[in-house]
Amino acid sequence: MKQVKKLEALLNELENKISDYEYGDPAISKGSVGWHIEHSLLTLNLVIDVLKKSNPDQYRWTFNLKRSYVVLLGRIPRGKIKAPAPVRPSAGYNLTSLLEHIKLSKDKIKSLKGLQPNHFFKHPFLGNMNYRQTVKFLQIHTSHHLGIISDIIKNKTAS
Repeated sequence: MKQVKKLEALLNELENKISDYEYGDPAISKGSVGWHIEHSLLTLNLVIDVLKKSNPDQYRWTFNLKRSYVVLLGRIPRGKIKAPAPVRPSAGYNLTSLLEHIKLSKDKIKSLKGLQPNHFFKHPFLGNMNYRQTVKFLQIHTSHHLGIISDIIKNKTAS
């Protein structure tokens, strides 16, 4: 439950950055603030949907060095992984759609309550992650993009 609360807090941070959605800085990232927000929301929603649909009886733990690295350090290295197509934003987002997407994501996070420990998500690089690991990954992933967003905004105010 504590992990879900942290994820909700990170989602609130994303929501607070929406007013800067149009701003970008190619020296920091190819994506704008809006791209990073939309990507984070697409990832969160897709992963939660897969987690909820998973069969806990089919979960099998396997060692994955990349997953261990990400989870133990609590960070994703910048620029090392390209977003998979299903979570790559199209150019069609705007202030209204981002706000609506935030609301949808808040509802999805609430739907995590009541899942079993072995509900799981199979990440394309990190392998099978059970409920706890998946929520932790979503925290790390969202924090990663919040960091990029903060750097873009900070650079905006510095120039």
